[in-house]
Amino acid sequence: MSVPDYMQCAEDHQTLLVVVQPVGIVSEENFFKIYKRISSVSQISVRDSQRVLYIRYRHHYPPENNEWGDFQTHRKVVGLITITDCFSAKDWPQTFEKFHVQKEIYGSTLYDSRLFVFGLQGEIAEQPRTDVAFYPNYEDCQTVEKRIEDFIESLFIVLESKRLDRATDKSGDKIPLLCVPFEKKDFVGLDTDSRHYKKRCQGRMRKHVGDLCLQAGMLQDSLVHYHMSVELLRSVNDFLWLGAALEGLCSASVIYHYPGGTGGETGARRFQGSSLPAEAANRHRPGALTTNGINPDTSAEIGRAKNCLSPEDIIDKYKEAISYYSKYKNAGVIELEACVKAVRVLAIQKRSMEASEFLQNAVYINLRQLSEEEKIQRYSILSELYELIGFHRKSAFFKRVAAMQCVAPSIAEPGWRACYKLLLETLPGYSLSLDPKDFSKGTHRGWAAVQMRLLHELVYASRRMGNPALSVRHLSFLLQTMLDFLSDQEKKDVTQSLENYTCKCPGTMELLTLPGGPTLPPVPFTKLPIVRRVKLLNLPASLRPQKMKSLLGQNVSTKSPFIYSPIIAHNRGEERNKKIDFQWVQGDVCEVQLMVYNPMPFELRVENMGLLTSGVEFESLPAALSLPAESGLYPVTLVGVPQTTGTITVNGYHTTVFGVFSDCLLDNLPGVKTSGSTVEVIPALPRLQISTSLPRSAHSLQPSSGDETSTNVSVQLYNGETQQLVIKLENIGMEPLEKLEVTSKILTTKEKLYGDFLSWNLEETLAQFPLQPGKVATFVVNIKVKLDFSCQENLLQDLSDDGISVSGFPLCSPFRQVVRPRVESKPVNPPEGSKPGDPSHVKVSLSQSCTQNTRALVS
Repeated sequence: MSVPDYMQCAEDHQTLLVVVQPVGIVSEENFFKIYKRISSVSQISVRDSQRVLYIRYRHHYPPENNEWGDFQTHRKVVGLITITDCFSAKDWPQTFEKFHVQKEIYGSTLYDSRLFVFGLQGEIAEQPRTDVAFYPNYEDCQTVEKRIEDFIESLFIVLESKRLDRATDKSGDKIPLLCVPFEKKDFVGLDTDSRHYKKRCQGRMRKHVGDLCLQAGMLQDSLVHYHMSVELLRSVNDFLWLGAALEGLCSASVIYHYPGGTGGETGARRFQGSSLPAEAANRHRPGALTTNGINPDTSAEIGRAKNCLSPEDIIDKYKEAISYYSKYKNAGVIELEACVKAVRVLAIQKRSMEASEFLQNAVYINLRQLSEEEKIQRYSILSELYELIGFHRKSAFFKRVAAMQCVAPSIAEPGWRACYKLLLETLPGYSLSLDPKDFSKGTHRGWAAVQMRLLHELVYASRRMGNPALSVRHLSFLLQTMLDFLSDQEKKDVTQSLENYTCKCPGTMELLTLPGGPTLPPVPFTKLPIVRRVKLLNLPASLRPQKMKSLLGQNVSTKSPFIYSPIIAHNRGEERNKKIDFQWVQGDVCEVQLMVYNPMPFELRVENMGLLTSGVEFESLPAALSLPAESGLYPVTLVGVPQTTGTITVNGYHTTVFGVFSDCLLDNLPGVKTSGSTVEVIPALPRLQISTSLPRSAHSLQPSSGDETSTNVSVQLYNGETQQLVIKLENIGMEPLEKLEVTSKILTTKEKLYGDFLSWNLEETLAQFPLQPGKVATFVVNIKVKLDFSCQENLLQDLSDDGISVSGFPLCSPFRQVVRPRVESKPVNPPEGSKPGDPSHVKVSLSQSCTQNTRALVS
């Protein structure tokens, strides 16, 4: 026997093997449609008995394995069902002949056989036959299941007759010696009358009868026969058959203790009503089983079935049986399957370490030269068994070996798709996920070196599959998640490979559907470059909107009631999304500053970098930057223009690096500091440019506040002298200026010294309003110096070289234009020769806020 059945489990020892095969040319779809219906009849209850027959179906079975049917009867093909197409009566003789040829392959062990013919109608189809069933087509065949049940009953009749015939002790009759194929030449010329030979014959026959009893549903009888066989075979050192007797004893005990089966979903038993044996029904009563599937009241039951092994003894006997098998080179398949059966039992018993020892033994069992397909199957099953006992990394290792076997050099047509699929299945075992969000938490799980190797294999396999988009996605994932573990040379190699791939297939943010159904999430390059701070910038001082208090009428309190709470919820997302206390203006360029650095050992070129926003329509103006190798924090300003009004939220930024387009969201960036990402966008405001007829002052008399842009002009006047200041107002925006208001303010505490120095008349100027875009209006301010120096002894000492200042023109509103000049009046030093209290002239300095592009926001 050379082909192992890796799906074998202990309960298979009680099954009857039935092979279902096509005869002639039958479409695969039609064959498996009928095969599925046939295999659904996997157990039936025997009439007038509490026994249950279990059937194991195979659509392919090596004939050489059938030769081991005497050694273990569940390996013997006892039933054959063939399926064929026949559409004319003249083809019937040839079809029936093919059926007989098929029977001859397994003829030495067959109990019964059936032929299902589809498509033949007429006189031949109407003749009653027991071994042939005729159906008009593959849809009109309702009686298939009923015929299979009848077929299984016929198998039981033969099985029972063989069991009774072999079990009856016929004194005086010579017991034949059962042999495995490779033993037959060893027994030629032996003394058949010796006591040793007779004991060998008796022990092997007892073991054989135990197998038949187990298949016939007589569990207790099989246990008795197995025990007697073990004693006889042990006495003559017949180790191969002693191992088989011990394995049979283990199988019967496993069936007794674990009626649900050990083979998982495929091997699970489905007990149906009255078909449940009495003892199994007793073990299946509610509450009868513990969490590990063992009956808690085993002592009483084992007392009734004293030959049944305990759960612990089952494993010991398996070990002993496997040690006997290992003595025979030709029993490698038997040894391998016994290891697999023991592992499935240990998995139920949750004894993982012992199960791993059996699997380790199975790995080193030397079979014949296996084909590549058989190697793939072997490694895949080993992987599944390691997964079953919780050895996830070991399972992943063998599945990866199976994947590499799919593309071995000896294979003419490598199966890259199968290789890729198997590699994907290894990811959980190596603590690797293809979702970049799982790597954003900061703690890395698993061996980075192995994970990088696996990702490289995925890249190569997807390229050989002819799917460059998958290669780009996997390589992007490798660069993003394993950046901290790559050496400088590896970083250069990976980025070079990525650029080569993206030349043919650029990286996108779309979901990719993998072979088999699951989707692959996008991989944003949040580490190329790394962003540490995001700050929304206010508009320049000349463009900031101003609230005009003179137009508010009265101050409206916006204070809310204070509610104290000792619980402070720190939520990074809420902090990022909180509203900022300044405004942006529709149609004006707005700026967001990012502090970034380049972790790569070479210059990083970032193309097409822009903002991602929501809330209003926003035109992002992309930028390109080049960051030096391993640069420190580097400021980058991204700009855009809001096209509509409302509340805008800066969600992140987008980049194009190495040909991969990325959408990087702030919520997915760890360790990013931001004072908020939400700001109000107000409607477009007018823009006003102001110029005066006076020359600029060399210095500023008063620092300007952050809310205004000011210019200082100066003029020198004598006391009592009058001069005109002509102010030109030009609308350089896109909105009309509708109203104008002029105010003045004295910037001194010595107001009693002065009179009113400034006067104006706005009637002519207001006649030009509303001032349309591009138009210019003027108005005149009269400056008259009128000082009273009487009764002031130390005036010259108090008066500094300050002069008189006029300042403050915060202008512009979409509804109204307000001009607020602020007046600062201070006496200055008199000229030489003048006396205190009688100055001849005074120097007047005008500090005028000539606000270029100044805004006023009417609340």
